[in-house]
Parts: sequence; structure tokens; C-alpha cells
Amino acid sequence: MTGKIVMVTGASAGMGLATATELARRGARVILVCRSQTRGEAALRIAREESGIPEPELELMTCDLGSLESIQRFVSDCKAKLDRLDVLINNAGIITLKRETTADGFEAMLGVNHLGHFMLTNELLELLQAGQRARIVNVSSGAHKIGSIHWDDPHLSRGFHVMKGYAQSKLANILFTKELAHRLKHTGMTVNALHPGAVSTSLGVNRDTGFGRGVYKLLTPFFLTPLEGAGTAIYLASSPEVEGITGEYYVKCKPARTARKAQDPELAARLWSWSEEQVGRTYGLQP
Repeated sequence: MTGKIVMVTGASAGMGLATATELARRGARVILVCRSQTRGEAALRIAREESGIPEPELELMTCDLGSLESIQRFVSDCKAKLDRLDVLINNAGIITLKRETTADGFEAMLGVNHLGHFMLTNELLELLQAGQRARIVNVSSGAHKIGSIHWDDPHLSRGFHVMKGYAQSKLANILFTKELAHRLKHTGMTVNALHPGAVSTSLGVNRDTGFGRGVYKLLTPFFLTPLEGAGTAIYLASSPEVEGITGEYYVKCKPARTARKAQDPELAARLWSWSEEQVGRTYGLQP
């Protein structure tokens, strides 16, 4: 990974921080993308200490994936300071135990887990195109198998349930991966999705109220460590074994089957068009 420029979203803790730290240890220049400057600075210190090398190339940038305005500012900053991007790891994700909305009025899980990354990735394609056979890695979940895109009420204003929202967002991750791979097929760029396993992170803990902390502590002994969970993302970002492979879904560093609905090209194309409408952008990639 020496000489590669890597960006990891959701890098303030857990799997994102473990991914960033390991790729820096392997010689990459890694940009930690965090929503909070304070938590990001703490993560940066940990990554530098745990990388195990004297001067790891690690830096912090802030972006709120729940705000289209924040994403646009972030992309402008990236284009001002970077001449290319070799790997984008869309790791950031949230679970909300009650219905919440983003700054733009989207249901929070769909807004952050899918729409935020949809916009970010498309806006960064120019930098990725300038990279060295750039790779995009989308962190999804096996929860996609119980998900549906609720076209009649995608933002779940009626009948919200945590798993209904989370599974929808994770299915959207894979459909986005499939459609983006189709649209990038002649560019040399690749995009793949993964299921990390049940990882011990504070994903479902509300940092403001602590809501969900008791359940998290109860289940922690059964989870993978963040580094174990990060293994497949690290593999897809760095392994020569996946050079040129695109549009796939991986579990434990091996190709795996998705739910049948996640392989539906018409559903993927419909989600792409809907997502463009939601973020107010039309991206020039032709299917």
C-alpha cells in the first residue's frame, strides 16, 4: 500500500479506526473521515500509536454524512488538497433505535448509511479516476437479506422499526455497489461490498444520551474485535487477489451470495435514480 492514498469514513472508532490504522501500518497515506473533530483527533492519536511505525501518514478530515451541505464542503476541501484518491472505504454507519432524521430530512439510517455515501462517492469519482486503478469498498451487512426498499415510504415516517430501517440501508449499499460497478465497468475502477460480521462497536449507542449502552455491553462478549471485523475491508482495499474484480459481495475475505433482490438490476437502477433525486444531483455516469 506504499504510496496509496486511502480514505476511510467513520474512522473515529471501531472497525473504521482499525481499518485506517492497519492500512497506515502497511504504508498507505490514510485520511480518517470523522463527523466530530474532537473524536477524530482522539482517533488520530490512537492510530498513530497503534500503527507500530515511526511516522505513519495519517490525517484527519471532518464530514457529516448526514448533511449534504457538509459533504459538498468536504469534497471541495478534498479537491483542493488531493490530486488523486486510490481507495475509498465507505465504512461509516449508524443504527438508531428510534426514528431520527438527518439535516436534510432523510430517515437517519438511509440518509447516512446510503444517501450520504452515494453522494460522497459520486462527488469523489474525479479524484478516484486519477488514482491507480482505484478501489471503492462499501461496508454493508448480512442484514440486507431481510431488507426491502420501501418505495411507498422510504424514510419510514409510518411504522418505523430499527431493523426495518437498518436492513433497508444495507440492501441499498449492495444495490448501489452493483449499479456503480456497472457504470464504472470501462474505467478501471472497481467497487465491492462486504459483510464484516458482528463487530464490537458502539454503532447502536446514542452518544448524546447513552441509549442502547446496556444492550451493547450485554452482547459485547459475542462480537468480533474491530480489527477482526475490518479484515475483509482491508483485504478488498489492498489484496492483489481482487485486482479487477468488481460488483461482488464478500464475507470473511471470500465472495459470497447476496439475497436475490440485491442482484436485481432494475431495482438497482431505480434506487440510483431515486437517490439522485434525493440528493439533488444527476451524475453523468451512463449505465
